[in-house]
Amino acid sequence: MKDTFKHQGLRQQLVNIIKAKGIIDDNVLNAIGNVPRHLFMDSGFIDHAYQDKAFPIAANQTISQPYTVAFQTELLEVKSGAKILEIGTGCGYQTAVLCELGAKVYSIERQNELFKNTSKFLPKLGYRAKKLIFGDGYKGLPDEAPFDGIIVTAGAPFVPKPLLSQLKVGGRLVIPVGTDVQTMTLFVRKAAKEFEQHEYGDFRFVPLLEDKN
Repeated sequence: MKDTFKHQGLRQQLVNIIKAKGIIDDNVLNAIGNVPRHLFMDSGFIDHAYQDKAFPIAANQTISQPYTVAFQTELLEVKSGAKILEIGTGCGYQTAVLCELGAKVYSIERQNELFKNTSKFLPKLGYRAKKLIFGDGYKGLPDEAPFDGIIVTAGAPFVPKPLLSQLKVGGRLVIPVGTDVQTMTLFVRKAAKEFEQHEYGDFRFVPLLEDKN
Protein backbone atom coordinates (compact mmCIF):
# COMPACT_ATOMS: atom_id res chain seq x y z
CA MET A 1 0.00 0.00 0.00
CA LYS A 2 2.06 2.87 -1.29
CA ASP A 3 1.34 6.56 -1.45
CA THR A 4 4.07 8.09 -3.60
CA PHE A 5 5.04 11.68 -4.46
CA LYS A 6 3.40 11.05 -7.82
CA HIS A 7 0.11 10.19 -6.12
CA GLN A 8 0.40 13.25 -3.88
CA GLY A 9 1.01 15.44 -6.91
CA LEU A 10 -2.02 13.99 -8.69
CA ARG A 11 -4.11 14.66 -5.57
CA GLN A 12 -3.09 18.30 -5.59
CA GLN A 13 -4.20 18.55 -9.22
CA LEU A 14 -7.52 17.00 -8.16
CA VAL A 15 -7.84 19.56 -5.35
CA ASN A 16 -7.31 22.34 -7.92
CA ILE A 17 -10.03 20.85 -10.14
CA ILE A 18 -12.65 20.72 -7.38
CA LYS A 19 -11.61 24.18 -6.20
CA ALA A 20 -12.24 25.47 -9.72
CA LYS A 21 -15.70 23.84 -9.55
CA GLY A 22 -16.56 25.94 -6.50
CA ILE A 23 -15.45 24.09 -3.34
CA ILE A 24 -14.09 26.78 -1.00
CA ASP A 25 -13.79 25.14 2.44
CA ASP A 26 -10.02 24.81 3.04
CA ASN A 27 -10.49 21.97 5.54
CA VAL A 28 -12.44 19.96 2.96
CA LEU A 29 -9.86 20.68 0.25
CA ASN A 30 -7.05 19.62 2.59
CA ALA A 31 -8.89 16.39 3.45
CA ILE A 32 -9.30 15.53 -0.26
CA GLY A 33 -5.61 16.36 -0.68
CA ASN A 34 -4.64 14.01 2.16
CA VAL A 35 -6.75 10.89 1.56
CA PRO A 36 -4.99 8.43 -0.79
CA ARG A 37 -7.98 7.70 -3.03
CA HIS A 38 -6.03 5.25 -5.20
CA LEU A 39 -5.82 2.82 -2.28
CA PHE A 40 -9.64 2.64 -2.12
CA MET A 41 -9.94 1.36 -5.69
CA ASP A 42 -9.27 -1.91 -7.46
CA SER A 43 -5.71 -1.88 -8.75
CA GLY A 44 -6.95 -1.77 -12.35
CA PHE A 45 -8.37 1.68 -11.72
CA ILE A 46 -5.31 3.23 -10.09
CA ASP A 47 -4.67 5.42 -13.15
CA HIS A 48 -8.18 6.82 -12.82
CA ALA A 49 -8.02 7.45 -9.07
CA TYR A 50 -7.34 11.17 -9.32
CA GLN A 51 -9.75 12.01 -12.10
CA ASP A 52 -12.88 13.78 -10.90
CA LYS A 53 -15.10 10.80 -11.70
CA ALA A 54 -17.04 8.06 -9.95
CA PHE A 55 -15.82 4.48 -10.49
CA PRO A 56 -17.22 1.00 -9.87
CA ILE A 57 -16.24 -0.91 -6.72
CA ALA A 58 -17.45 -4.25 -5.30
CA ALA A 59 -21.12 -5.18 -4.81
CA ASN A 60 -22.31 -3.09 -7.78
CA GLN A 61 -21.52 0.11 -5.87
CA THR A 62 -19.32 3.07 -6.79
CA ILE A 63 -16.67 5.24 -5.20
CA SER A 64 -18.21 8.69 -5.48
CA GLN A 65 -16.83 11.47 -7.64
CA PRO A 66 -14.38 13.53 -5.52
CA TYR A 67 -16.30 16.74 -6.28
CA THR A 68 -19.50 15.12 -4.96
CA VAL A 69 -17.71 13.96 -1.79
CA ALA A 70 -16.30 17.47 -1.29
CA PHE A 71 -19.68 19.11 -2.04
CA GLN A 72 -21.58 16.95 0.46
CA THR A 73 -18.86 17.35 3.08
CA GLU A 74 -18.81 21.13 2.66
CA LEU A 75 -22.61 21.26 3.14
CA LEU A 76 -22.23 19.24 6.34
CA GLU A 77 -19.98 21.95 7.91
CA VAL A 78 -18.01 19.42 9.96
CA LYS A 79 -16.27 20.76 13.05
CA SER A 80 -13.47 18.78 14.71
CA GLY A 81 -14.99 16.44 17.32
CA ALA A 82 -18.43 16.53 15.66
CA LYS A 83 -20.49 13.35 15.86
CA ILE A 84 -21.35 12.35 12.29
CA LEU A 85 -23.54 9.49 11.03
CA GLU A 86 -22.70 8.26 7.54
CA ILE A 87 -25.28 6.17 5.68
CA GLY A 88 -23.47 4.00 3.12
CA THR A 89 -19.85 3.29 4.11
CA GLY A 90 -19.07 1.83 0.68
CA CYS A 91 -15.31 1.56 0.18
CA GLY A 92 -14.71 4.01 3.05
CA TYR A 93 -13.44 6.98 1.02
CA GLN A 94 -16.05 9.43 2.37
CA THR A 95 -15.49 7.96 5.86
CA ALA A 96 -11.77 8.72 5.57
CA VAL A 97 -12.49 12.32 4.47
CA LEU A 98 -14.71 12.79 7.54
CA CYS A 99 -12.00 11.29 9.78
CA GLU A 100 -9.46 13.72 8.26
CA LEU A 101 -11.75 16.55 9.41
CA GLY A 102 -11.60 15.25 12.99
CA ALA A 103 -15.17 13.92 13.04
CA LYS A 104 -16.30 11.05 15.25
CA VAL A 105 -17.76 8.89 12.50
CA TYR A 106 -20.49 6.28 12.87
CA SER A 107 -21.05 4.58 9.53
CA ILE A 108 -23.67 2.06 8.35
CA GLU A 109 -23.30 -0.25 5.34
CA ARG A 110 -25.87 -2.83 4.23
CA GLN A 111 -23.70 -4.72 1.69
CA ASN A 112 -21.92 -7.36 3.75
CA GLU A 113 -19.00 -7.72 1.34
CA LEU A 114 -18.25 -3.99 1.48
CA PHE A 115 -18.80 -3.85 5.24
CA LYS A 116 -16.26 -6.65 5.85
CA ASN A 117 -13.64 -5.26 3.46
CA THR A 118 -13.89 -1.67 4.65
CA SER A 119 -13.91 -2.61 8.36
CA LYS A 120 -10.51 -4.27 7.87
CA PHE A 121 -9.12 -1.76 5.41
CA LEU A 122 -9.75 1.65 7.03
CA PRO A 123 -7.73 0.98 10.22
CA LYS A 124 -4.76 -0.13 8.07
CA LEU A 125 -4.67 3.40 6.66
CA GLY A 126 -4.97 4.88 10.14
CA TYR A 127 -8.64 5.93 9.79
CA ARG A 128 -10.55 4.82 12.86
CA ALA A 129 -14.28 5.37 12.77
CA LYS A 130 -16.04 5.31 16.15
CA LYS A 131 -18.26 2.52 14.82
CA LEU A 132 -18.77 0.71 11.53
CA ILE A 133 -22.12 -1.04 11.48
CA PHE A 134 -23.62 -3.66 9.17
CA GLY A 135 -27.28 -2.65 8.95
CA ASP A 136 -30.14 -0.71 7.38
CA GLY A 137 -29.33 2.96 6.82
CA TYR A 138 -33.01 3.91 6.61
CA LYS A 139 -33.27 3.28 10.36
CA GLY A 140 -30.23 5.38 11.22
CA LEU A 141 -28.57 4.65 14.56
CA PRO A 142 -31.00 5.57 17.36
CA ASP A 143 -28.74 4.18 20.10
CA GLU A 144 -26.04 6.75 19.30
CA ALA A 145 -28.31 9.71 18.44
CA PRO A 146 -28.42 12.67 18.41
CA PHE A 147 -25.84 13.57 15.74
CA ASP A 148 -24.28 16.90 14.74
CA GLY A 149 -24.52 15.82 11.13
CA ILE A 150 -25.83 12.97 8.97
CA ILE A 151 -24.56 12.31 5.45
CA VAL A 152 -26.26 9.91 3.02
CA THR A 153 -24.02 8.66 0.22
CA ALA A 154 -26.66 6.94 -1.92
CA GLY A 155 -29.79 8.19 -3.69
CA ALA A 156 -32.84 8.02 -1.42
CA PRO A 157 -36.31 7.98 -3.05
CA PHE A 158 -37.61 9.82 0.05
CA VAL A 159 -36.17 11.29 3.24
CA PRO A 160 -36.18 8.65 6.01
CA LYS A 161 -37.96 10.11 9.05
CA PRO A 162 -35.63 8.39 11.57
CA LEU A 163 -32.68 10.34 10.14
CA LEU A 164 -34.40 13.69 10.71
CA SER A 165 -35.35 12.65 14.25
CA GLN A 166 -31.74 11.66 15.04
CA LEU A 167 -30.32 15.15 14.32
CA LYS A 168 -29.39 17.50 17.13
CA VAL A 169 -31.05 20.91 17.09
CA GLY A 170 -28.64 22.84 14.84
CA GLY A 171 -27.62 19.57 13.17
CA ARG A 172 -27.45 19.09 9.40
CA LEU A 173 -28.64 16.23 7.19
CA VAL A 174 -27.17 16.09 3.66
CA ILE A 175 -29.06 13.67 1.43
CA PRO A 176 -29.50 13.14 -2.33
CA VAL A 177 -33.27 12.70 -2.85
CA GLY A 178 -34.88 11.21 -5.97
CA THR A 179 -35.04 8.04 -8.05
CA ASP A 180 -33.29 8.39 -11.44
CA VAL A 181 -31.66 11.74 -10.72
CA GLN A 182 -31.24 13.06 -7.19
CA THR A 183 -31.52 16.59 -5.84
CA MET A 184 -28.85 17.29 -3.23
CA THR A 185 -30.87 18.37 -0.21
CA LEU A 186 -29.82 19.89 3.11
CA PHE A 187 -32.04 19.84 6.19
CA VAL A 188 -31.05 21.96 9.20
CA ARG A 189 -32.86 21.19 12.44
CA LYS A 190 -34.00 24.51 13.88
CA ALA A 191 -36.11 23.15 16.76
CA ALA A 192 -37.69 19.87 17.90
CA LYS A 193 -40.29 20.02 15.11
CA GLU A 194 -38.82 22.63 12.79
CA PHE A 195 -36.51 21.95 9.84
CA GLU A 196 -35.12 24.30 7.22
CA GLN A 197 -34.70 22.74 3.76
CA HIS A 198 -32.32 23.82 0.98
CA GLU A 199 -31.78 22.26 -2.46
CA TYR A 200 -28.51 22.28 -4.41
CA GLY A 201 -29.03 20.90 -7.90
CA ASP A 202 -28.95 17.47 -9.51
CA PHE A 203 -26.56 14.59 -8.87
CA ARG A 204 -26.54 10.89 -9.69
CA PHE A 205 -26.02 8.24 -7.02
CA VAL A 206 -26.46 4.48 -6.72
CA PRO A 207 -29.77 3.77 -4.92
CA LEU A 208 -30.03 3.62 -1.14
CA LEU A 209 -31.34 0.11 -0.49
CA GLU A 210 -33.72 -0.74 2.32
CA ASP A 211 -33.96 -4.02 4.22
CA LYS A 212 -37.33 -5.54 3.39
CA ASN A 213 -37.34 -7.86 6.41
